[in-house]
Amino acid sequence: MCSVRIVPGILRCTIPALFASAALCAAAQPSNDALLAALNADFARLAPQTIRPANGYIRHPYLIPAGYYNQMWDWDGFFIGLHWANQNPADAKYLRDWVLSFAASADKDGYVAGCITPQGPRPLFGKFAMKPFLAQGALVAAEQLHDYTWLRPAWPAMQRILDYRKRTQFDSNWGLWFWDNAMQSGADNNAALTNDPKDPSAILAVDASVWAMREYAAMAVLAQHLGHPAESRAYAQQAAATRSAILAKLWSSTDAAFFNRRRDSGAWIRVLSWSSFLPLVDGLLPPADARRMIRCHLHNPDEMQSAYGLRSLAKSDPAYNNQAIINPYSNWRGPIWINANFLDWIALRRYGFHAESRWLARTLAAMLHRDIAKWGSMHEDYNAETGEGLAPTPAQSPGGKFAGFVGWNLLAQDMLQCESGRGHCMTLDIKTSGIHARQ
Repeated sequence: MCSVRIVPGILRCTIPALFASAALCAAAQPSNDALLAALNADFARLAPQTIRPANGYIRHPYLIPAGYYNQMWDWDGFFIGLHWANQNPADAKYLRDWVLSFAASADKDGYVAGCITPQGPRPLFGKFAMKPFLAQGALVAAEQLHDYTWLRPAWPAMQRILDYRKRTQFDSNWGLWFWDNAMQSGADNNAALTNDPKDPSAILAVDASVWAMREYAAMAVLAQHLGHPAESRAYAQQAAATRSAILAKLWSSTDAAFFNRRRDSGAWIRVLSWSSFLPLVDGLLPPADARRMIRCHLHNPDEMQSAYGLRSLAKSDPAYNNQAIINPYSNWRGPIWINANFLDWIALRRYGFHAESRWLARTLAAMLHRDIAKWGSMHEDYNAETGEGLAPTPAQSPGGKFAGFVGWNLLAQDMLQCESGRGHCMTLDIKTSGIHARQ
């Protein structure tokens, strides 16, 4: 186990360490075949619930996190669309249509709400713009469909959306990005952020900066394919600048962790949450540093690792809990979220932790299969200490009948298929190097 010394407000990773033993036992587990077959059968029934036909304001078939929700959401749609595109390249059409629907919803300034309904955009708890996922989704869809031409009509709107985000969520003094508040981030009550109405746009955020970096990188690739080399260069330069700023200003080598910081004072917010590990998805750290971070924190049972997956907040944090919160917030202060674990899974594979990635895929799949057997559907998040589904509870569901949740949890199938040698292994790589060589 990693030896971590906790002092007030500071994490100290003092000894590079071994993983918790649970991850290393993956090789002794039975074959994945039976579990994969069971999960495939579960999802064959549940996954179609995420697709809705065009309706009213939404002019294309659209993706929803079915059950508790019937709206189209920003990052929910991105992750659900990844699953469909990975299962069948032709089904990247759903991700394409998700892009077109959000792009069509942008106003003249480039603002687009993070939630769209058949009746129109739905501003949530204030005028919060959608998260930076549109170009990433467009790139995956175009690559899988081998077609970039559908992007041309949407391209001006995508550029306006990008420019709006830079005007409203970029700190030029730091070269980093921020959310209006934690609600906008999607991790509704992330303890590393704030929802204090007196303190808006206050925190330079690891997740906001990584997603923005990825969005610019994707825009660079798309611009090249659409014949806009000058724009491609500018987007690639912004992606590179953000990458450098994340490493220079949000990485604490002493703590072996990425942390948020306050915009006004630069004070470190030493809260170890799911978003601390997001830079590893893109390989921002050299292998030695990344492995130290993973060993010290991600697979530390006193922090992120539980027997059922990886927590959304370190267990050692005073705010840690596993309450079934869903309205007005979802709980990102401890419970296991499949989309966050999917990103951790990519990071583990990137840095060579293959036994651990296999353990994670199996553990998540088994937890979801148990949930479906018990409830007939899934939950948004899971108790990190028991593996039981949390929200939505029957009492939180319409009519008091368990609504369930079918959304980014579908990525558990993609992870297990990869680890079983039965499917493509997603990386989310965006390759900007060499994209100008064809000029």
